[in-house]
Amino acid sequence: MEFLVQKIGMSRTIGSVSTPVTLLKVLQTKVCEIKDNGQAIVAYSKGKMQNKSIMGQQKKYNLSKEYNRFATLAVANTEVGDLDMASLESAQRLKVSFNTKGRGFSGAMKRWNFQGGPAAHGSRFHRRLGSIGNREWPGRVQPGKKMAGHYGDEKVTVQAQMLSFDKENGIVVLKGSVAGHNGAFGKITIIK
Repeated sequence: MEFLVQKIGMSRTIGSVSTPVTLLKVLQTKVCEIKDNGQAIVAYSKGKMQNKSIMGQQKKYNLSKEYNRFATLAVANTEVGDLDMASLESAQRLKVSFNTKGRGFSGAMKRWNFQGGPAAHGSRFHRRLGSIGNREWPGRVQPGKKMAGHYGDEKVTVQAQMLSFDKENGIVVLKGSVAGHNGAFGKITIIK
């Protein structure tokens, strides 16, 4: 069973022990079409994007204009309509998938946690990458070499313990932290 969620942010529970928690809001989704393999095409709302292809899908599935995004999820529904959230009430552990914060183009020291060279005394090797190739053979840079480049914005999946679920507001409270910025969209899967 999978659900689309939006990260609200982090907080903590106050009691005998203070526990850091992450709050996620389960998005209101409609099941549009059930496929043979237990998957379903679902529609949800995200921003104000509207184009002809989205309008065609809305007309095909008889949806209102607020449902402007579509995804494929594994669901327990056997018929078209609102997504059934009853299984979240009894869930204990969830698999949570979000994209990490994007940090743009970063050097090798920040991106790969390299040590770097001496900081003083004229070394002229401070935050550089160092040697990247070999001698005459193979005479090229090996694939997968850790170098400067795009850092972050990668999909990360973690398992988390679910502390509570508010069905009325659709709020899931998870123990610990989850990757991504506040307001990020992700997916949760119930672990059996």
